[in-house]
Amino acid sequence: MGGSKVPVGLQGRIRGRFGYRPTWEWLNPQKRSKWSVIIVSSILSSIAFQLIPVAAAWSDPLPSLSDKAPPFPLVATRLPRVNGSENLGTLASGTLRASWGDGAGLVLFAGPGQLGRPLVPGFHSSADPDISFDGKRILFAGKRSAQDRWAIYEITLSSGEIRRITDRPGDCRSPGYQGVMYTITEDAPWYQITFVETDCQSRNEVGAGCVSAIYSCKLDGSFVQRLTYNLSSDYDPIIMPDGRLVFASWQRSDWRHGAWGRITLLGVNTDGIDLAPFCGEVGRRIKHMPCVTTQGLAVFVEADSVAWDGAGQLSCVSLRRPLHSYRPITEPGEGLFHSPSALPDGRMLVSRRPVDGSVPHAVYRLDLETRRLDLLLEESGYHWLQAKVVAPRGEPDGRSSVLTPEEPLGKLYCLNVYQTEFKDPTWMPPGCAKKVRVLEGVPPAADSPSVQASVPQLAARRILGETPVAADGSFNLLIPANVPIQLQLLDDRGLALRSCGWIWIRNHANQGCIGCHEDPELTPTNRVVDAVATDSVRLHPPIEQRSSVDFRRDVLPVISEKCVACHGVEGSPPRLDGAGEGAEGVYRALLAFEAVGGNAAPRWKYVHPGQARTSPLVWHLLGVNTSRPWDGPVAQQPIKSIPSDKAPSLSAEETDVFVRWIDLGARWQGD
Repeated sequence: MGGSKVPVGLQGRIRGRFGYRPTWEWLNPQKRSKWSVIIVSSILSSIAFQLIPVAAAWSDPLPSLSDKAPPFPLVATRLPRVNGSENLGTLASGTLRASWGDGAGLVLFAGPGQLGRPLVPGFHSSADPDISFDGKRILFAGKRSAQDRWAIYEITLSSGEIRRITDRPGDCRSPGYQGVMYTITEDAPWYQITFVETDCQSRNEVGAGCVSAIYSCKLDGSFVQRLTYNLSSDYDPIIMPDGRLVFASWQRSDWRHGAWGRITLLGVNTDGIDLAPFCGEVGRRIKHMPCVTTQGLAVFVEADSVAWDGAGQLSCVSLRRPLHSYRPITEPGEGLFHSPSALPDGRMLVSRRPVDGSVPHAVYRLDLETRRLDLLLEESGYHWLQAKVVAPRGEPDGRSSVLTPEEPLGKLYCLNVYQTEFKDPTWMPPGCAKKVRVLEGVPPAADSPSVQASVPQLAARRILGETPVAADGSFNLLIPANVPIQLQLLDDRGLALRSCGWIWIRNHANQGCIGCHEDPELTPTNRVVDAVATDSVRLHPPIEQRSSVDFRRDVLPVISEKCVACHGVEGSPPRLDGAGEGAEGVYRALLAFEAVGGNAAPRWKYVHPGQARTSPLVWHLLGVNTSRPWDGPVAQQPIKSIPSDKAPSLSAEETDVFVRWIDLGARWQGD
């Protein structure tokens, strides 16, 4: 870096946000020769083939596995086919897999020639194993009885001692060991775990199903912290060599990725600070079940639509350049894959089944270079999933944190909104962005009214405030912590030029970005921008002062007074007199679209929810196509000329109501 000064919130990105250090630094922190890689890998490989000590009091081997003994210690989830998991429904047209696991059981194979034994025989259900860094303990999700909630437990292999870690109101799944955490207010670092909690008191962004979020806590279950604040589901967290988390996140803040959005991989610090994309928008629509290999790859399962188990094809990115190194590993004709995990020698464990589901999942060893699959474990009538080698593994980097739970606010800044991913910098020239608007996402209420539609509405939003963008493209905000936030850049007409997905700020955090959807591999120019040289703009009004735009309250009166005369029974389409259906008929008329089927984005006729600048209704009101070059062919679409005596007679304030209503999602009810 040549001694250049870097804003605090960007240090992690420049250092190598997602493990850009060579993998051998993870395997051997003392480093620095290629022989250390070979030596450490050899040691780990030999450990994997040794017999692990287990409690003498554990249960008898499973008789049905008498001829099945993997060549090294492993633990895996055994799921009976007769328990109905294969009939579980997915959510949002195959976007989210089913929450399977009831009746499953963890099975431990202690070493070569050792038969499988139930890991926790007294439990009704157990799944989601994760191995401690010393290979001596296993985290898992379990239910002692069928009526229990899922909770996180830890078992010590040598003694068989089981202790419960979480006691939460929701179901807790997918536990994982973190590295150490440290703050300057504590006397010493401590270890944490990550887990996913499902809250069925809140609905997800489409209003169907429960919300899941990622949490952390200490090994004794104390200091529980929520880490992610997406309006939909976050799940499958894994720890990276550099100590950050990568997880699967359901993104549906707009319509760019179809009617049901997408599942993408994001990265975040282990305190929930500094959210960022991990592998970009390449490949298939759904990416989940990530894992990290000892060869410096992040391998994950991806698909365009998933069945009950979420199985799909395997793809990967390099940890050095995850945003620019995507490549597929398997092909559709090779079956469907599930729950990949790393082996010390660079190969992987993975479950596989045929596409038609005629045979259950079996566990294989996969060589990523040759794509050779060696069968390790199969059983008629049972799926074998989530297999992991029981052996020591490299401990990830520790992390420090500035999180201050009692502080309700955090700072969010941008160095230059004109630093974008656009190939043509003239598309968004300096000065075109006049303001930044901050929106708060509002989770659907269980009893919120709605209009029946084949495509669920976007989430409700409230306006926290707007503030000018500095001349150099920077801004600096003080906003509420721990709420989903969306940023919109506004032009001189008040139209949103760019909108981000759901982000958040943690308590007392001071984080920022280089630009607006910029390449995250960039290093910022070494300068002090205008906005950070002054006090942060405070955008955290009380909840009762956070405004929204409601169709019935704000938009319908304008339509009734100014629009029905020309768009009534004998007028121009769309018909806006309700056609006997009242306000709902008017709303449906404005949001009419041509169904395209599948997961593709709807083709809206008049209103593009969340994007006023491409909405023909806005073109009609302003008399000009307001699309931008990055909007594609729609930017060249001509608008219908309107005779002067038929031109809309709306005031600037009334036109702005339509613009804000559409940019906030064009919802039937504002919040």
